[in-house]
Amino acid sequence: MSASIHDARICTLGEGPLWHPERQQLFWFDIIGQRLLTQENGHERSWSWDMPCSAAGWVSKTQLMVATATALELLDLETGTRETVAPLEADMPTTRSNDGRADPQGGFWIGTMGRKLEPETGAIYRYYRGELRQLYAPITIPNAICFTPDGGHAYFADTHQQTVWRVALDAQGWPRGTPEIFLDTRAEKLLPDGAVVAADGTFWNAQWGSGRIAVYDPQGHLLHALPLPAAQTTCPAFGGPDLKTIFCTSAAEGLSSAQLDAAPHSGKTFLATSAAACGQAEHKVIL
Repeated sequence: MSASIHDARICTLGEGPLWHPERQQLFWFDIIGQRLLTQENGHERSWSWDMPCSAAGWVSKTQLMVATATALELLDLETGTRETVAPLEADMPTTRSNDGRADPQGGFWIGTMGRKLEPETGAIYRYYRGELRQLYAPITIPNAICFTPDGGHAYFADTHQQTVWRVALDAQGWPRGTPEIFLDTRAEKLLPDGAVVAADGTFWNAQWGSGRIAVYDPQGHLLHALPLPAAQTTCPAFGGPDLKTIFCTSAAEGLSSAQLDAAPHSGKTFLATSAAACGQAEHKVIL
């Protein structure tokens, strides 16, 4: 597999790629740039907020649930109108949303964190059929929220702790039992960022600062890695008509002029085609 550029727009902090299965279209965010981006009929398109926005799930062909710094919102892609579904730490001006993804049961998991990376100021929540419930806290940088194909387990990470956990889910998608460590990357000095699980159960993890997506088997053993032309890789997503295209966002945040000159594709969104791996279709959020 070799990567190419899907979209050349530079994101300060690219995140949250979502392949909409009904629209056959990729959406992603620039958290710091406070915008949602896509390509539509060969043209660049975006929506802007007056606050950070970071992740989405699809509700219908024309609606996305979008996580912002203060709420889960319903965005109409045709009209651009928005309405609040649920407040999200709206009384905490020092935090914002980060990584998130819909689960197979129709829920939506979303992490929050300090805007200035303040330690242990974040949490992970789940929205399900009208209820927003806090699942895990405190967390510093929530990431790697994704789910096994059978809906039986969820993964999540704290990038600051360099750890990914796996937890069993009940029939409605709520965690049951204590999360167990799936990956401990401290010895390798790796920073697990966003992740997605393929249809075969392999765990695809973008690793901040390493310029790659690392692929692990369901037992946590490294299988191989896909190098990308940007060190600060942030989150992968499967898409394309056969779900064999792997997309990945990246970030230019914090890079010096010299570093940007050495890695001019930082902040762009990439794609690669897999001959073997196939993704899961992204799950629909049930309001």
